[in-house]
Amino acid sequence: MIRIVVVDDQTLVRTGIRSLLALKGELEVVGEASDGVEALEIIAKTVPDVVLLDIRMPRLSGIEVLKELQGKPGMPAVLLLSTFDDDHALLEGMRFGARGFLLKDVSLERLVESIKAVVAGGTLFRPGVTERNLASIKDNQSAFLKLPLPDPLTSREKEVLALMAGGFNNREISIALNVVEGTVKNHVSSVLSKLGVRDRTRAVLRGLELAII
Repeated sequence: MIRIVVVDDQTLVRTGIRSLLALKGELEVVGEASDGVEALEIIAKTVPDVVLLDIRMPRLSGIEVLKELQGKPGMPAVLLLSTFDDDHALLEGMRFGARGFLLKDVSLERLVESIKAVVAGGTLFRPGVTERNLASIKDNQSAFLKLPLPDPLTSREKEVLALMAGGFNNREISIALNVVEGTVKNHVSSVLSKLGVRDRTRAVLRGLELAII
């Protein structure tokens, strides 16, 4: 059983998420909070596996909650929730330990998959994967049909590729992952090499085509 705390200042959103997750027997909502201060109290009391954390809230924002949780023993996996793509919040969230970022209109299936992924130690960052990106895959599928499957990417390389999909440059990626820019350049080069492509755009398309991101 995966224990979950839902944090959102909108009662309707919390109720909706609780009702949806109740349809899945392996998931249990053990607490709810309507602001950042209450969230910290509920998380300490219930010790959940996952926190679904709204970014914009009164008293303490989702990012400020993350700052308070960072480095504490037993910190739960945190999935940030937002009503719109927010690149700055995403970068800040990654810096302070968030494991993923989802829009609130996510499907139940995608939400459940995401919860299970972060509990298993994975990350989930897919900003900027727009309909145009997906259309580009269809337009360019023939370019990849005959390519062999690439060497597996490391978990860090997958994170770099996901941020590349979001349109972040090397400097922004280095800030998000708290590494030097030279290290990011090495990861990008490795990703391009493993995917057998010559530029970042094709790397993103190849990663989406293979469901790596």
